[in-house]
Amino acid sequence: MSETGESHAEKADLAALADTTTRIRRAVEGVIEGKRDVVRLAITVMLAEGHLLIEDVPGVGKTMLAKALARSVECSVRRVQFTPDLLPSDITGVSIYNQERRDFEFKPGAIFANIVVGDEINRASPKTQSALLECMEEHQVTVDGVTYELGVPFMVIATQNPIEMEGTYPLPEAQRDRFMARLSMGYPAEEAELAMLDHHGRTSPLDDLEAVSDATELAKLIDVVRTIHVSDQVRRYAIDLVTATRTTSELRLGASPRATLHLIRAARAAAALDDRDYVLPDDLQDLAVPVLAHRLLPTAESQIGRRTTEQIVRGIIARVPVPDDQRGRRGSI
Repeated sequence: MSETGESHAEKADLAALADTTTRIRRAVEGVIEGKRDVVRLAITVMLAEGHLLIEDVPGVGKTMLAKALARSVECSVRRVQFTPDLLPSDITGVSIYNQERRDFEFKPGAIFANIVVGDEINRASPKTQSALLECMEEHQVTVDGVTYELGVPFMVIATQNPIEMEGTYPLPEAQRDRFMARLSMGYPAEEAELAMLDHHGRTSPLDDLEAVSDATELAKLIDVVRTIHVSDQVRRYAIDLVTATRTTSELRLGASPRATLHLIRAARAAAALDDRDYVLPDDLQDLAVPVLAHRLLPTAESQIGRRTTEQIVRGIIARVPVPDDQRGRRGSI
């Protein structure tokens, strides 16, 4: 195919992506009032083949957002309520002896779905939390030495309460690193809360939410996002941002190489949502806090000074030099 033909095909793909994601966004915003930035980030993570961690105090709509995003796409959805007595086999599945066949038969767990909604993930024991590690990174489950592939697409949307709340277990570093991004809902604006009282007071808006896409279409959109161009300078800028988290004296644990990969993937999805076939440094700056902050551990001095990891990441963004070429377009490097 000629370069002009490829350009037309890419424009058509981006137009289809914009159309579908707009329908998904409107469907979710019909449930979540006044949180456009939060909804956009959730869709960005979905297109980037990532997993989403939603952290905030009870009652601000964490589970509602997860359910709305899952219902907006017609695919297999499973919900897991994490509790202290939940077992790893409840998530991954278990082999049960079949008396008639005289053989072991595998019973799939809740993880076998396109979208898995994990409610209050930090109320489960660390042993149960660790059952998600292989699933989230390798999209497979190994039970009794047998490996089972998970479906495509596959996404975990987990909610958790702040770790200061009673009955919670902090997610270990390895578990947090599996999540592409973390977001906080925040309290709604007065107008949005007033609209919520009007719309949610009679019936649940989830009851009226209809799927506007399906798993096959979502898989195609993910393929489109993979083609978004990232210039060498933009790649280097991503590495500089992540490296800065490893060398700053304010952190005792910096971001991993997986974090760099997640940052680039999320930036590709953000560029596609903006109808661009190339990534800008601005995309990395906008996503650095939600993608990096939850992976970092502050030093004791930073904690005493009440410096959050979000504030530290913003400081890193302010001091790391931005590439001279702001465009990042194909052929610009």
